[in-house]
Amino acid sequence: MSLKSMSVSKLFFAVTLCVLFYGLTPALAQKSKAQLQKEKQDNLKKIEEAEKILAETTGKKQNTIGQLNALNQRIKTQEDLVSSIRKEIDLLNEEIEENNQIISALESDLTKLKEEYAAMIYAAYKANQGFSKLTFIFSAKSFNQLFMRLKYMEQYSDARKKQAEEIVKVQETLGAQITSIENKMEEKNTLLGEQLEESKSLTSLKQNQNKLVKNLQKQENKLKGDLEDRRKAVARLDKIINDIIKEELAKAKLAEKSDAEASIKLSNQFADNKSKLPWPVAGFVSQKFGRQNHPVLKSIVLNNTGIYIQTKENEKVKTVFTGEVKTVAFVPLIGNTVIVTHGGYFTVYAGLKDVFVKKGQQLTTGQEIGSILTNQEGVSELRFEIWKNSQATDPQQWLTRK
Repeated sequence: MSLKSMSVSKLFFAVTLCVLFYGLTPALAQKSKAQLQKEKQDNLKKIEEAEKILAETTGKKQNTIGQLNALNQRIKTQEDLVSSIRKEIDLLNEEIEENNQIISALESDLTKLKEEYAAMIYAAYKANQGFSKLTFIFSAKSFNQLFMRLKYMEQYSDARKKQAEEIVKVQETLGAQITSIENKMEEKNTLLGEQLEESKSLTSLKQNQNKLVKNLQKQENKLKGDLEDRRKAVARLDKIINDIIKEELAKAKLAEKSDAEASIKLSNQFADNKSKLPWPVAGFVSQKFGRQNHPVLKSIVLNNTGIYIQTKENEKVKTVFTGEVKTVAFVPLIGNTVIVTHGGYFTVYAGLKDVFVKKGQQLTTGQEIGSILTNQEGVSELRFEIWKNSQATDPQQWLTRK
């Protein structure tokens, strides 16, 4: 049924329902809007963090992979910010369109209400021209007819009063909708301005990214040499990790029943916290787990048994779960390393400048174990690994999602 085919009373009822529904839509959509605004604030915080990390790498006036990683993260956070603003604008466009539909229906309803009210007034005027209300009432031929005429006059008066009240209600609702749409249009214009500025910033960042990649490509021999040195250092670290794991597995076979049960319990507790573990250090993942292409050297494929988390200078590194320190070792080109056991699981924290714990020490979740090392290129990076017995696992699947 179309709006035109409805009676005015039904039409007003339908419009009222429409207004109530769309009044609830912001209540239903408000959650989405609040989420988008929180998302934008989170992105602004990430931008601030990425900006600080980027500033530390560019402060050395060198073109490095660490600088490129920081710039890539800065671009990603900027893209996320632009995206969240765009989503806010899309949501406002939907709300504005809904308001326009309500206003159109209300205006149509108001026109029909006024026409009906005018017809009632005219009919009353014409009736009064012929004879008075009293004459109409007392010319009744019986008491029942007189009573019916009184009732009719009362109902007619009430109908006119209700019609006038409905007109006022529709006018008030219409005014509120017009005010609402004006506010939304103003909010949309503000967001469009934000989007333009942030998009300009994104374009500038991508230009810097292209320039940096070209400069790094000119240093291919140096990058390959640095990569080979790093591979040798990681190989030494892997040997330390494997030796510790073999030693612990051998101990587990000889352990007493009570110790074995305690180890299994801790393992299960660790496993239950998959995707819930806190980050060992603030920052972003500069290299992921597993096989991936080198960011500059297209012919090189990297294969990580952990992840690299790039952070700020002097950031504190914390353990992700309750456990025991199994070793503290120094690896050239990587820095100090702490390996913690959690029953059948092991976490590795490599790339520390200072270490605050010692072998055999019991740790609690979130306890500081050291501070991050910053290399000569101004890059502060933690190598973080999680092992289940002798199998390396992807740490990002264990850490809480940012």
